[in-house]
Amino acid sequence: MPEGPEIRLEAERVRAAIEGRRAGKVFFGLKVLKEYESLLAGNKVLSVRARGKAMLIGFGNGLTLYSHNQLYGRWVVCDKGNLPDSARQLRVAIEGPAKRALLYSASDIAVLPSAEIERHPYLRTLGPDILNEHVSLKQITTRFAQPEFRRRSLASLFLDKRFLAGVGNYLRSEILFAASVHPSRCPHSLSKSELSALARETRRIILRSYKTRGVTNDPGRVRKLKTEGWSRDEYRFAVFGRSGEPCFECGDAIVRQSLSGRRCYFCCTCQPL
Repeated sequence: MPEGPEIRLEAERVRAAIEGRRAGKVFFGLKVLKEYESLLAGNKVLSVRARGKAMLIGFGNGLTLYSHNQLYGRWVVCDKGNLPDSARQLRVAIEGPAKRALLYSASDIAVLPSAEIERHPYLRTLGPDILNEHVSLKQITTRFAQPEFRRRSLASLFLDKRFLAGVGNYLRSEILFAASVHPSRCPHSLSKSELSALARETRRIILRSYKTRGVTNDPGRVRKLKTEGWSRDEYRFAVFGRSGEPCFECGDAIVRQSLSGRRCYFCCTCQPL
């Protein structure tokens, strides 16, 4: 599933294509949304923004298009008049003067009054979005101490959108490894220095993923591995997807376990329980 950084990057591409421009034809692949095609067509696109794993596109007539990519959804930008050769189902198409923004495969889509968009069931429960420049390190640290979060395992916590928005499975493994914290530990069991490190690495790894388009491994290590001929898939992550391979820090084998229903990767030596 695309996580916060991927959705933010998609929003930037869609924004560059249609924001500030008047929408021409608007298409919805879901029958329940067909009535909105004529209501949105001809209106100016006022804003395109990401919230967690959702994208919000605001129109000049007071309506906002909400979409969540779910597992396979993907936004694509192409020239007007073009349509990518894809076997995926087209769910949304917004045509600007020169470009088209197309959403494939996702089905969690809604059109709501802009004034009521924050009431959407997904958005109203979201925790702070790390990619929001106004979210401070102190706010992240405070989240770990809150009663509803402090006694839960970190493996579970990082998958809960109410805790932090936009964090998913690969980010969970990469953050915990960078902070040297075992995924089965709970915030209340961490020392102040461990909590500080965890909050710091949470922000740093998410921002790194956004800036590098999905590479969370240490930048110095990545440069070295590139010179050695490693592919992007091989150097992208420090632990995620590397079960049985040697830890970059200590050389011991990376472990994979199913935690909170999702595969989680960690190093037992660098992240002792």
